[in-house]
Amino acid sequence: MGRPRTALLSADRIAREALALIDADGADGFSLPRLAARLGVRPSSLYNHLDGKAAVVEGVRRLVVAEMDTSAFGTLPWPDALAAWARSYRDAFARHPNTIALLATTTISSAATLTMYETVVDALARGGWPRERLVAVLTSVESFLLGSALDLAAPPLMIDAAEHAGEVPVLADALSGSSGKARRADEAFEAGLDALIRGLVAQRAELASG
Repeated sequence: MGRPRTALLSADRIAREALALIDADGADGFSLPRLAARLGVRPSSLYNHLDGKAAVVEGVRRLVVAEMDTSAFGTLPWPDALAAWARSYRDAFARHPNTIALLATTTISSAATLTMYETVVDALARGGWPRERLVAVLTSVESFLLGSALDLAAPPLMIDAAEHAGEVPVLADALSGSSGKARRADEAFEAGLDALIRGLVAQRAELASG
């Protein structure tokens, strides 16, 4: 029997091609028919490996999460580990900014993502955070990280005050003295992350003293 003209499908290959499609064409350009065409198969063939679009999306999420590093939670105090994880999280989504709108608005069910979150909240719990605050802390950090990833992937000029400098003089002056886009994004991220971590440490101390 001759060799198949296309490589055999697998859940992992489908997810990787879906991620490549989203990276190239954005979330709006992602659909199962387009993914099937990219793979050289009929859309029905995808269902032999993944149960519909939601499963493909979770496969994409798994690949992005695999680029995040949670190892610091096993060795560092929770504030330092949270900061290390945050940097890897932001970097992972900055490499795949087109996935943010899709992944941030779909229910999370993949084992890899749940395991990552378990690692984070377990470290927070061991650091003394009460159970009822764990999800709030996780969500607040994650919201900041997703915004920071989008900022890193944004166009070089996001705020153009040149034609209105007289109306917004303080803003125009601040913009004229700002760093290049990549450096500005990094500086903003580090400043925001530092403020967020410091604020969480202060909140945790207040809870302990209260």
